[in-house]
Amino acid sequence: MSRWSVRWSVLAILPAALVVSACATAGSSGSVAPSVAPASSAAAASPPAASPGSASPATASEPPAAMLAVEGGDPVTGQLGTFTWGDGGSDSPWLPGAPIAVGTGEQLTVTIGDGVGVATWSARRVPAGTTDGSGAVGLGTDGPPIAFGAPETGSWSVQVTVDFDGGLGSASYYWLVTVR
Repeated sequence: MSRWSVRWSVLAILPAALVVSACATAGSSGSVAPSVAPASSAAAASPPAASPGSASPATASEPPAAMLAVEGGDPVTGQLGTFTWGDGGSDSPWLPGAPIAVGTGEQLTVTIGDGVGVATWSARRVPAGTTDGSGAVGLGTDGPPIAFGAPETGSWSVQVTVDFDGGLGSASYYWLVTVR
């Protein structure tokens, strides 16, 4: 190789070597190295988390889960039926519901996940196996909290319909409640 070629080869490699050296030195010394990447991160790209009571329909495609429980029992997440939420929704027939066993006269409570507030609610029941809401018997209606007495002994499909605070929408949740 001629001297001329060697000089040009060194000159071509030298800037790349300086950049690599500078980045390695800056990273190990604790000083800030210049960045060629955009000033965004995965955390900045994701939507902000909803704070309790202020869930944003833009961050979820459907309403939060609803859990039914009796005192001292484990909560059971209900089946989501018909709902409106954000710019969407879903239409559903009466569902059989998620199974839970309770005692006669027990107080049933429903909690809504993700800290979403409840404006109003209503609860109804039909005999288990009913495929529509005809003949449904009311179990309660009110504002928060969602709490009502267990129906009489038997097996019931229970629907709880919730209107969410702030006009976020509404949803119906279902449980197959066996009352012993």
